[in-house]
Amino acid sequence: MHVATTIAEDVKAGQAEHVFAAVRPYYEDPLVVVEGSGMTVVDADGREYLDFFAGILTTSLGHCHPEVVQRVREQVGRLGHTSTLYLNENQVRVARRLAELGPGELRKSFFVNSGTEAIETAIMLACIHTGRSEVIALRHAYSGRSILATNITGHAAWRPLASSIAGIKHAVCPYPYRSPFGDLPEEEAAEAFARDIEDVIATTTTGRPAAFIAEPILGVGGFIVPPRGYYRRAAEIIRAAGGLFIADEVQTGFGRTGGKWWGIEHSGVTPDIMVMAKGIANGFPVGATLTTDEIAASWTGATISTFGGNPVSMAAADATLEVMVREDTPSRSAARGARLRSGLDALYDRHEWIGEVRGLGLMQALEIVEDRDSRVPDSRRARALLEAAREEGLLIGLGGLKGQVVRMGPSMLVTEAEVDDALDRLGRACRRADGSG
Repeated sequence: MHVATTIAEDVKAGQAEHVFAAVRPYYEDPLVVVEGSGMTVVDADGREYLDFFAGILTTSLGHCHPEVVQRVREQVGRLGHTSTLYLNENQVRVARRLAELGPGELRKSFFVNSGTEAIETAIMLACIHTGRSEVIALRHAYSGRSILATNITGHAAWRPLASSIAGIKHAVCPYPYRSPFGDLPEEEAAEAFARDIEDVIATTTTGRPAAFIAEPILGVGGFIVPPRGYYRRAAEIIRAAGGLFIADEVQTGFGRTGGKWWGIEHSGVTPDIMVMAKGIANGFPVGATLTTDEIAASWTGATISTFGGNPVSMAAADATLEVMVREDTPSRSAARGARLRSGLDALYDRHEWIGEVRGLGLMQALEIVEDRDSRVPDSRRARALLEAAREEGLLIGLGGLKGQVVRMGPSMLVTEAEVDDALDRLGRACRRADGSG
């Protein structure tokens, strides 16, 4: 006899049967999302959720922003694909916008489909330009899922290979809350962390690195905000050794950190190469590597990206950037981020298992610990909070080496009322997580 199944049951069964088991969705009972609009998503059972993780900080303008949707509809009916063998108007428009928004003299773009590919491009470009092959990265960093990117990544859980690529070295993560140097004043902490880069270069490389790559705020690492002055010193150190500084703005770009278009600008540093993806096209597959005329000119060999600069994806990116400029996402993120941070600080005051609140703009996190004295990561409670937030109709994320950090990065068009609503829901979830709600 035929037994009827729901859409959710069918999708979950199909996932288990036909998709790699390594693709691990959130929640004990995975969420099947079927619709989204603005800050709201709807699951297969018709329940609505306030989305405060934005597809890993990717739906930067909210789900299905009408201007992006309209541009994509118009483009897909006109021209869907060209490859980089031909020119297309949308790609040039986006390149011009990035040249206007990019820091310093960064004005040449190469378009791909993801952050992973953008990082691959940046590393290859740095090696070509310098004639070197060694790269310095950070522990706790995340760079993507290719062989090169997983080796740059500083999390064992995201490094499935049994062997490593030679020439990639990792410096101590500038993680003040879990510093091996103790609780130093910020300026001293910045110097101590930066000196480790010098030690890594002097002791584990030939002394001639091609590049140092880092996220201005470490995303998967748990929204780790390095001490002020760290990236200024890091850039000085890598350049003194003849290498380039690559800023990974995949999560931090386009105003998300508040007050600046790029996360690295908070450090007063202009990188030599910058990579971006995620929020650049409000959910469409676009990655970009941005650099100077001189460095871009170093790449003299032939190269191609079949889907890079795709007219449809570029239409989405162009529309997204247009809205970002008009809405002034750096200012919006600063204002809404301050409101969110104030509410999270209040939760810190009420719950002893919140070890730290940190972040910039609309990248905010809670470090969950067993107690504040020991600072022992409490991944069990963090997962419980994730589940409790879902029960309250709020979607948040996890991060950190042990999965002990709760992450929030909503659309940069989030309203004050939506921030307040999220904080109310999160407050109820916190009470659930500690058994008092």
